[in-house]
Amino acid sequence: MAMIETLNLTKKYGELTALNNLNLSVEEGDCYGFIGPNGAGKTTTIKILATLLKPTWGEARIDGLSVGPVHARQVRAVIGFVPDYFGNYPDLVVREFLEFFAASYDIHGQRRKQVVDDVLALTDMAYKADAEVNGLSRGMKQRLSLARVLLHDPKVLLLDEPASGLDPRARIEIRELLKELHRMGKTILISSHILVELADLCNKVGIIEQGEMRYTGTVREIMTRARMGTVLHVGVAERQEAAAELLRGLPGVTDVAIEDGRIEVTMDPRHADPARIAARLVNAGFRLMHLYEEQVNLETAFMRLTRGMA
Repeated sequence: MAMIETLNLTKKYGELTALNNLNLSVEEGDCYGFIGPNGAGKTTTIKILATLLKPTWGEARIDGLSVGPVHARQVRAVIGFVPDYFGNYPDLVVREFLEFFAASYDIHGQRRKQVVDDVLALTDMAYKADAEVNGLSRGMKQRLSLARVLLHDPKVLLLDEPASGLDPRARIEIRELLKELHRMGKTILISSHILVELADLCNKVGIIEQGEMRYTGTVREIMTRARMGTVLHVGVAERQEAAAELLRGLPGVTDVAIEDGRIEVTMDPRHADPARIAARLVNAGFRLMHLYEEQVNLETAFMRLTRGMA
């Protein structure tokens, strides 16, 4: 079942088209990485799903509910939205902040105290319950944002750049928290520029560019799509140009280039044979220093696919 779905979703600002017939489908229980260059339409999509923007045309649905004025209240009960900014909350401590938002979801009395205690424990912020909100670090504020959206136990989490501006330790902590929420069965749509971490966190990704969905699938499928050939990195002790010229004549080699002091050999995957490359160089008298196959990760896949290289 599609928990999040858009059908020809389009948003125009005058002559500018932010989204162009975007079709997106996120199944229940997915952790879906939404990636694209700045200005691609990621935040616009998430704000429409969060009922904060109206599309020019097209439709968005969450848990079967059409996202729009008629069902906005029901949709908001299903979602938790974490924007890429925190806001300003002077004179509030963490517990007061969470109690305020719990009250806005009609959570009152002893139940409210229990819910606040539960989300503080889940996000490992119980020891910060009496700390001033505005005095928290960026990482702690992001964790508090997640605690806030968990108060009403939503099925769907919409996260817009949750790791933006965090130091490495805070990014790891947020990532581990999101993994735990995924294990709890939450459906998560997360936009991010930290692509290596998305590959570790998400089971599916979508690449958006210029308001259009370019590619969508599992991380493995995206990386397979981006792989244009087997790329070998070859290092020889001397005579690089001569070695490169020798390799250009081998069957199955489609391109040879010298980059950053090493030879990059692109081969047709059907005929890739690193052992043959090594043997040819050694038999020709070259001293081989290293030879390894380039591994395509989500970051290199993103660079290739959004430049129209695949």
